[in-house]
This record gives sequence, C-alpha cells and structure tokens, in this order.
Amino acid sequence: MNTSAIALMIFAMVTVWGGLVLAVIHLIRHPDVPIEHVTEDYISDEKHPD
Repeated sequence: MNTSAIALMIFAMVTVWGGLVLAVIHLIRHPDVPIEHVTEDYISDEKHPD
C-alpha cells in the first residue's frame, strides 16, 4: 500500500468511527421520547423537548 492509500483509509476510518461516536453522544444527551409519553398534544403542537 502506498502513502495515499493509507491516508485515505485513515480518513475513512476516522469519518465512520467519529460519526458513530458523535451519534452515540447525541443519543445520550438527547434520548428518544418513550412511546408511553407521546400524547396528541406532543404530536399536534410539534413541541420537541430539548
């Protein structure tokens, strides 16, 4: 493997694994609303808990 192939491989790995880490951090900070807590008011008023 030449240098450009290794650099591209490292870039791709950082992109994929970094995206996974950022997605997990986002889900920890902003968890999904459990279906038991979803009401008609939540859907019709388009209120989103932040």
